[in-house]
Amino acid sequence: MSSQVRLKLLPSVKCMFDEPIQVKVAGLRPMQVVNMRAKSTDDKGVVFSSLATYRADSNGEVDLKRDPSLGGSYVGVEPMGLVCSMRPHTMHKKYQKTSCINPQVVTLSVHEEEGRLLAEMTNERLLMRDGVSRVPVNEGNIRGVLFTPPGKGPFPAVLELPTSISEARPSLLANKGFVVLSVAVHNKKGDSFTEMHLDHFEEAMNFLKQQPKVGSKGVGIMSRCKGANIGLSLAAFVPGVEAIVCINACNANVVTPLYYKKRQILSALLYDESKFIPTESGAVIVKDALEEKNKGSLIPIERAKSHFLFAAVGDDLSWDSKAYMDEMVVRLRHHGKENFETVFYPGAGHMLEPPYAPHCPSSFHVGVCKPVLWGGELKAHIAAEIHLWKKIQDFFKTHLSCDAAQAKAKL
Repeated sequence: MSSQVRLKLLPSVKCMFDEPIQVKVAGLRPMQVVNMRAKSTDDKGVVFSSLATYRADSNGEVDLKRDPSLGGSYVGVEPMGLVCSMRPHTMHKKYQKTSCINPQVVTLSVHEEEGRLLAEMTNERLLMRDGVSRVPVNEGNIRGVLFTPPGKGPFPAVLELPTSISEARPSLLANKGFVVLSVAVHNKKGDSFTEMHLDHFEEAMNFLKQQPKVGSKGVGIMSRCKGANIGLSLAAFVPGVEAIVCINACNANVVTPLYYKKRQILSALLYDESKFIPTESGAVIVKDALEEKNKGSLIPIERAKSHFLFAAVGDDLSWDSKAYMDEMVVRLRHHGKENFETVFYPGAGHMLEPPYAPHCPSSFHVGVCKPVLWGGELKAHIAAEIHLWKKIQDFFKTHLSCDAAQAKAKL
């Protein structure tokens, strides 16, 4: 490494996962061209990396907040581009944070065009603030993790329904003052794809409401994709859902029939494999491969007493989330309801995560048992995740009522 070249991560080499850092380089030659790299290994052992080319200014400095990338994993000014553009060394992998105990560790480095290392630093991106508790839950039909903020509370409660196990979003929400129970829709290998039972998720809701620091009368639901099928169904069929966030949701139940109290309440739309569009990467595009919706699969969201936040994107290659959002709005208005908000992100893709997660353009789809393309233009996708994350927090704070007496009664 060069003793003259200095890589700075501001305000600190440690930060929260959902916070940006400012990356600066000093000590280069005026107008020197360098390659900057980022590298990280996820909780499954998959290596992710990115590269971007920058030109120093007349003072021999590079500032990612000011200077454009000239080429590589992204182009243009993107302050967190090195982190967000990291791609897996194994194709069709999503960056996995299956446990939030350890931080995301990203190694950032500066290299001469010929490859010689000039400077290197490590950025630790923490998922849990000091004092947040993480307790695995294995009780009855509940398989999940409970996150609780420090302090007496009371705190509003959120049931998070990821499609598969991930602890990034629930731990980060707990940092913001929510008690969060994360229960994955498919939480272990060998999960049945023949039927799904809403009762199991109602059980999780009731467990969450009984936590001593919870002060909200009902719960909020955080959901995306298949998880939104379960979330919308809970809002429609089970009392006690005060607010629900639905990211890129379908308004009909998909893949697996849904049962409640030992009877089928929703049939399932299936994918027609003949409509899968193959790509050179080996992943398929399934956007137009769902069967035509039928009355038995449509979720009767007009029955819900909760507030809705619908988020949809314009480059969703999984399904037409914007069309489904529009149909849900029409359905609610047809029944005289205005209990919803909508946000639309034209260039973003299906896999909206908390801010500054590596963008996932393709990965394995548990519903079709193949790798699929998810879509999303990097710059638009990053901006969407930043905006939506704040929107989600404000929405839950507005619509989840919190009562100290409610929490005290459980003690």
